[in-house]
Amino acid sequence: MTGNNTQDGVVKLRLGTRNSPLAMAQAVETRARLCAAHGWSEEAVELVPVTASGDKVLDRPLAEIGGKALWTKELDAWLAEGKIDASVHSAKDVETIRPDLFHFGAFLPRADRRDALVGAASIAAIPQGAIVGTSAPRRASQLLNLRPDCKVVTFRGNVATRLGKLEAGEADVTFLAAAGLERLGQSQVGNPLDSGEWIPAAAQGVIALECRADDAAATALLSAIDHAPTRAELEAERALLAALGGTCHSPVAVLCEGTGEILSMRAAVFSSDGSERVEGETEFSARDHGPVRTLAADLLGRASPEITKLFQPDA
Repeated sequence: MTGNNTQDGVVKLRLGTRNSPLAMAQAVETRARLCAAHGWSEEAVELVPVTASGDKVLDRPLAEIGGKALWTKELDAWLAEGKIDASVHSAKDVETIRPDLFHFGAFLPRADRRDALVGAASIAAIPQGAIVGTSAPRRASQLLNLRPDCKVVTFRGNVATRLGKLEAGEADVTFLAAAGLERLGQSQVGNPLDSGEWIPAAAQGVIALECRADDAAATALLSAIDHAPTRAELEAERALLAALGGTCHSPVAVLCEGTGEILSMRAAVFSSDGSERVEGETEFSARDHGPVRTLAADLLGRASPEITKLFQPDA
């Protein structure tokens, strides 16, 4: 039991986190939930920050410089070496295929899953010919599908960086996750988009906690704060991404919601320029991902080569 030990009567659990304001806010929330669940004082959970590669290179799209692994590789190394007991992730930023060495010990209750539009009240209210800043293929393609008159420019960085770029006039509008703004106390900055019109990203709004698969002690501690309904949604959404062969280049949007044991999923895939969109829906029982895989096959089966070239279903 590497870090889950007792020192001076205080149980220690070391949480690794990226060193951005939002990531630290998520780590603080995780610590609070762990302390509440186990009756610990705040000092029982140590936050261990790391600067991720994805936070260092901000002038190029993520897909060009290594994809989602840039958010996880430093934390993965520390977790593998036993320097931390668990990693705190934005679930949206974690690769679909993960090393067998790790597993998700907990998903915290999902916050607002919607995108928030900053700079306009709605998609329809974006000025004609506006410059839209985003580095997310899903946001870019979905926007161009609805508003082909707009121009997309690369926008990367943490929330403050992107808001600063917007203020500096590098774009007219941008998108941020509503959950991230909420966790930073900045909900007033953006206008959440109705998910009927604008489909969010897989895993958006969820904090994921990962630990070593062979660390029974950390797994048990994290399981106390695992939220079963969120886990059911996340596992289904990640199953869709896996079946599609989605990568950081893939414009895919998904909305998965459920009551009790029955979940519904609506998903869409796009061409890069947004001119093509293929959408579908399914219902299924929690943990039965057969219909999810069928939906993925249906979407790709109806898609043109301009869409399918962006996915790697046999990878």
